[in-house]
Amino acid sequence: MDITEVPVSQYNKGKKKKTKTPKKKRVSGEGNVEGGGVETKEEQEEKMEKSEQAAAAFPPSFSVSEIKNKQRRHLMFMKFKQEKRKQKLQLKKKKKKEREALGDKAPPKEVPKTIENQRVYDETTVNPEDEEVAFDEGTDEFCSYFNGLTNPKVLITTSDRPRGRTVRFCEQLATVIPNAYVYYRRGLALKRVVPQCIARNFTYVMVVNEDRKVPNGLVLCHLPDGPTAHFKVSSVRLRKEMKRRGKEPTEHSPEVILNNFSTRLGHSIGRLFAALFPQDPQFVGRQVATFHNQRDFIFFRFHRYIFKNEKKVGIQELGPRFTLKLRSLQKGTFDSKFGEYEWVLKRHEMDECRRKFQL
Repeated sequence: MDITEVPVSQYNKGKKKKTKTPKKKRVSGEGNVEGGGVETKEEQEEKMEKSEQAAAAFPPSFSVSEIKNKQRRHLMFMKFKQEKRKQKLQLKKKKKKEREALGDKAPPKEVPKTIENQRVYDETTVNPEDEEVAFDEGTDEFCSYFNGLTNPKVLITTSDRPRGRTVRFCEQLATVIPNAYVYYRRGLALKRVVPQCIARNFTYVMVVNEDRKVPNGLVLCHLPDGPTAHFKVSSVRLRKEMKRRGKEPTEHSPEVILNNFSTRLGHSIGRLFAALFPQDPQFVGRQVATFHNQRDFIFFRFHRYIFKNEKKVGIQELGPRFTLKLRSLQKGTFDSKFGEYEWVLKRHEMDECRRKFQL
């Protein structure tokens, strides 16, 4: 009798395994579940909405930084910002309606707190109507200019071996300031330049210094008796680097605007800038040179304006633009060794309080 071996896989191939199917739970017509935890679609949607609302309105102890998923954290942060923006807009609309309802009886608007309006009072603040200030103006180094005895004539020069950007900056300054001439020093010391300028009836020497091919300093010396101011130059933008700039400036004498030079030091710096330009501006050119002092930074802008109607004025920037920071003010002409300084910037002493300004 022959015996044949049958493999186990072949033996069990025809048999099917019995699997237990879970019993279906009956759901009543009202959506309640008999004997189970199955929820209807409406209940699931309600729970989802509640969870989203709870996520948007964070509890006090919750922090977005606790979420470890970057995308989820960014999404929750954007929702939080959106909710704050909506609340702020609703509060603004509510206050506006209240003011319209009250009319003339409405309380005055709240003025936001800024560093400028919280400025620490300086004892040297100048009142233009003060008799002492008027006496100082009549006897200072600029009195001959303001009395109409001298006309400004400016020499603009650079440090030794200037680069192309500094040269272009000086050339554009010469188009802004009337009666300005650009000369190159060629290694000549500034002490030897000053007597030659006095002999040729120049009223100013302007020296533009540079570092790493970028203008970074300005020495402004009033002739023949001073004073001499040294500024740090930053944020220089030439005409080609400015967007939506106007055409080249004309040769008309511009108007000059001086803003926020309120202290005695600021008053003398403002007069130093004013004496650069002729006193009789040509309004036909419609050009304005502005020196705006804000937090001891002096911003220079050069614009052309046009009156569209009685209420609207169109302004077009011509350039260049730059920012000045006063470093020192020296009596007399330039003398780095034996000169007498009226004021020197001491950062660690003067910049302790952010709300106290020197100009």
